[in-house]
Amino acid sequence: MVSEYEFAAELWRWTGEAAWHFATLPHEVTDDIDETHEASGAGFGSRRVEVTVGGTTWRTSVFPDKNSASYLLPIKQSVRSAEHLVEGESVEIRLRLLVE
Repeated sequence: MVSEYEFAAELWRWTGEAAWHFATLPHEVTDDIDETHEASGAGFGSRRVEVTVGGTTWRTSVFPDKNSASYLLPIKQSVRSAEHLVEGESVEIRLRLLVE
């Protein structure tokens, strides 16, 4: 079963010491993932995904976040540079859940 989602989300920066940038998945996407797929054995409840932003596609994981009650998608520096992404802007994201 392949689950693919398209949505827009704001790019934001983690407030800690690290310069990680994230997009928070919309609640409806998080709810659909949780309802249609069993929790994986991956660490911290993470889920493997393939992501496309603009012309850049990469594989990573989304991580559950209790504060937002959603998943967080890390967006690495190479993607932000290639796609000219700026903190605070809305990013068009295509996310495919990788089910093993």
